[in-house]
Amino acid sequence: MSVPKLVKSTISSAVREIIDSDLSFQDALYRGYANISAMARIIKPRVEEVVGRRVNIESIITSLKRLKIEYKQITPSIRSVIANSTINVRTDVVKISIEKTKRTLEVVRRVLADYQEEFLQVSESISAITLIFDQRLLNEVKSLFKGENILEEASNLAAIIVRSPKEIIKTPGCAIAFYNQVSRRRINIEDTVSCYTDTIIVVKMDDVGKAFTALTELISTARRS
Repeated sequence: MSVPKLVKSTISSAVREIIDSDLSFQDALYRGYANISAMARIIKPRVEEVVGRRVNIESIITSLKRLKIEYKQITPSIRSVIANSTINVRTDVVKISIEKTKRTLEVVRRVLADYQEEFLQVSESISAITLIFDQRLLNEVKSLFKGENILEEASNLAAIIVRSPKEIIKTPGCAIAFYNQVSRRRINIEDTVSCYTDTIIVVKMDDVGKAFTALTELISTARRS
């Protein structure tokens, strides 16, 4: 019984990979005008290439029907928020994470006060504090944490800032829609911060073009709907 499950999962993963890389297929599933059987026939050669063997067309149709349900999960209220969102990009940013102590908390407060005019985002967990800011400030900021344990440091990043209407605060599922759109392009989200109506998604500089295009297309599709 384990073999059919493995085969089914492999086909499903291949179908998802192909659909996630094709915006026209995604839009067809999302808006409900897709001919599932025709779409299955179109992608069948690519599915077989991915899994490395011949595939039954009914298996592809089953996988597409499951995906159709997922792509139609955007509600009218979420769509409205997305349609009224805008995007800005900050390139050449860095991220550092430091151990959370009484001293590092004091230093972070000083950083926030001294760099009010700069791009600076701070997020705090139980054991660590993460700062995302312009790369040109790296040496200055790091010098303030001299002697402290820097848990992580990453450079050559970009911050995509999605600014939404205030309705996003009371509309669950909006941020997930943004994240899914990026992750479907196989782009790793290095970090993310949500601040009031802004959703900030941090990616590698090499991926910022693809991520920006993906989010722009999501917003454009929502506006057309």
